[in-house]
Amino acid sequence: MNMKKLAPTLLAILLLAGAVLAVHFFQKNSSSEKPAASGASQTASDQLVNTPAGEESQAEQPPGGQIVLEGEMRAVWVPYLSLDQSKIGQGQEAFQKAFDEIVSQAKEYGLNTLIVHVRPFGDAMYPSEIYPWSHLLTGTQGGDPGFDPLEYMVRKTHEAGMQFHAWLNPLRIQSKGTPSILAPDHLYTQWREDSDPNNDDWVVDWEEGKYFNPAYPEVREKIIEGIREIVENYPVDAIHFDDYFYPTSDGAFDEKAYQAYTESVGEGVPLTLPQWRIANINTLVSGVYSAIKSINPQVQFGISPQGNITNDLNMGADVETWASQKGYVDYLCPQIYVNFDHPLLPFNQTADQWRQMTTAEGVKLYIGLAVYKAGSEDADSGTWNGKTDILQREIEYSRNLGCDGIMLYSWDYMDTSQTQEEVANVIKIFQEGSGN
Repeated sequence: MNMKKLAPTLLAILLLAGAVLAVHFFQKNSSSEKPAASGASQTASDQLVNTPAGEESQAEQPPGGQIVLEGEMRAVWVPYLSLDQSKIGQGQEAFQKAFDEIVSQAKEYGLNTLIVHVRPFGDAMYPSEIYPWSHLLTGTQGGDPGFDPLEYMVRKTHEAGMQFHAWLNPLRIQSKGTPSILAPDHLYTQWREDSDPNNDDWVVDWEEGKYFNPAYPEVREKIIEGIREIVENYPVDAIHFDDYFYPTSDGAFDEKAYQAYTESVGEGVPLTLPQWRIANINTLVSGVYSAIKSINPQVQFGISPQGNITNDLNMGADVETWASQKGYVDYLCPQIYVNFDHPLLPFNQTADQWRQMTTAEGVKLYIGLAVYKAGSEDADSGTWNGKTDILQREIEYSRNLGCDGIMLYSWDYMDTSQTQEEVANVIKIFQEGSGN
């Protein structure tokens, strides 16, 4: 695209959009620091595509095959490490055996939902036309394992009467050398090695990681395309994002994109860097929601942000808007990975804050609990040490608050010597079905 020829037209559009957004933002936030909910870096046509969806989608719904839960959600995160074939054994048989054991044990524990990593590093645990095969399956990103892990996992989870939530990291490409080598057809490699210098900034090298840059509509659309691919081809019950959005508050991460945005505003009042980043993520989130609902309204979209709301906003996660307005998510699950005695962020006060904040019709609130801290001698200034009923009390507190369920992090800590007493208490109340 010849940006020089289009510059006058784009500048006029962006000047007007920037001014309107700025006025809207400061009117809305004259007495608070609540972030703006609309995207500032979009073109006019992009805004129309990504506005939050209405209550219902008018698209024809294909056969779903989703599982409907009765009563509360009792879920566990199954992270990519639980599915790494370098640890569980190579090949289709080893993978399927390991996943069968997860399903069987989870069912026995009284759980009814698995949240399973299917895109941890801009990759795929299924045959994708957009993302390369995950290195977790063969040891090499892009290596074809010869079977479809996602198809198998969804089918086996549903056969057990449990929901399957497909867990994606939308921005992360590489972290601390994992995966060690990116596939030649990875979007990062394509954009960095092609002859077009304009897309080099669509991905970012930051400290020990690589990330997609959500400031650009083209990047957001690729993320959304990958989600469409899953929802169109697999009867997943939900698409799930965790708390990884912008990896830093440092302006150097996306300096070029933000500078281009501020220059496009001209004499208007640009959004601050935090406001602009929030606008970018809100545009992505509402775009994902709309895409899912246009394919199958029965498929949910959920996010599990950090329990600390200030941290969320610093990462570009506008949890206040997601919790209070339709068209962004079907559920939120704050990761409240603390206990009642935490010196700065006690569990009960944090859960209360989230319960009060979640007011949008149809948005469910689940609470994420830190199984991995159970029995720890030093976590949170030693406040978990010597206690065996913290998780049980947190579940009971969440139920009394009227929350819709619990998610446990993570599967790898459900059967360890450190956590066994706490987990036994959790399993007991789940098996009793007292939340149904």
